[in-house]
Amino acid sequence: MTAADVEARARVREQAQGVAAGWSGPDAPPTWALTAELFATIADEPELLELAAAIPLDRLPPLLLSAALRHLVARRRPDPLAGYFPVPGSGQPALDDGFRPALVAFAREHADELAQLCLEHRYQMNEVARSADVVPVLSRLDPDRPIALVDLGTGAGLGLHLDRYRYDFGGRTLGPADAALTLAPELRGRPAPLPARLPEIVARLGVDVEPLDLEDARVRDWLAACIPPETSAVDRFAAASEIARTHPATTARADLVADLPSLCARMPADALLVLVDTYVTVFLTDDQRADFRRGLGELGRDVEWIAVDPLVPLGAEGRESTQSLRVPPRALEATRAGVTGVIGHLSVRRDGSSSGEVLGLAHPGGAWLEWF
Repeated sequence: MTAADVEARARVREQAQGVAAGWSGPDAPPTWALTAELFATIADEPELLELAAAIPLDRLPPLLLSAALRHLVARRRPDPLAGYFPVPGSGQPALDDGFRPALVAFAREHADELAQLCLEHRYQMNEVARSADVVPVLSRLDPDRPIALVDLGTGAGLGLHLDRYRYDFGGRTLGPADAALTLAPELRGRPAPLPARLPEIVARLGVDVEPLDLEDARVRDWLAACIPPETSAVDRFAAASEIARTHPATTARADLVADLPSLCARMPADALLVLVDTYVTVFLTDDQRADFRRGLGELGRDVEWIAVDPLVPLGAEGRESTQSLRVPPRALEATRAGVTGVIGHLSVRRDGSSSGEVLGLAHPGGAWLEWF
């Protein structure tokens, strides 16, 4: 094994351990245990670590391998391994000591097929619960001004329908009473502010280098494999997918940096332009983030950028947000404990001036929200 191989494995192991830490801990509910154990197994078991280390680091090796494993398990339904993973409406199956050896044996038997899946796909996390991280920030906007919503890295477009979900923030509710999906994150810190009502969305646009068509069963199957194997997450994805299929929204295959001016020009000029980024700009290079920020100031219109991203760079060594905002010590502390989203709001005015603030923290799977 070369020095480069050793370094690659060490970095992949660190990534996997970070994800596992985000789904474990003394306060983690029992339904999180399978997700934590899945990533701990990738970090600890040489055969799985070897598979993950063969994936380029910028393609999120532990996450991509976890999706390939789940996709193949769902297709082949091996016994007893398949029985550990929840399906919509099933509840969380029991986890026991048989899971790890069954997973390792399955990966060993299907190593070539798993490698091919990782080559053909990229990781696509469509966690609709992150809409609950965005909604409190909307309280900072003019409630009477309709918005043009641009969802960056939209994937399957679930974030474009945030006004069609119902929200429960510790008994404070918002959104349609008859919504097919209710998002209810655990609240930490002080109570998160809520807008008096959800905004009127007069235009919706999802932007992605690879927009995903939920009408394609193969696409739905892959996206379902990218969801953490936690019963509420699995149920949320199923419900949100049906909402998105019922209300098709416009998506664009584009580069969110290079194509930003032309994309925003498509949105109504009299609407407030709101860009939402959840776990997207963190994966840009420093130069790309700088170009994106510069492009916002050159649009010549008011822009509100809401971001929910880990610190830059991805991992515990970040010192600023993806929006180049100062982060408080609490954000650094939380990041060292595992992958954690930092909620930020940056307002850019038509004259190019800007102001912003880091507002809180969020679990990557939308399970909890901590407001500063």
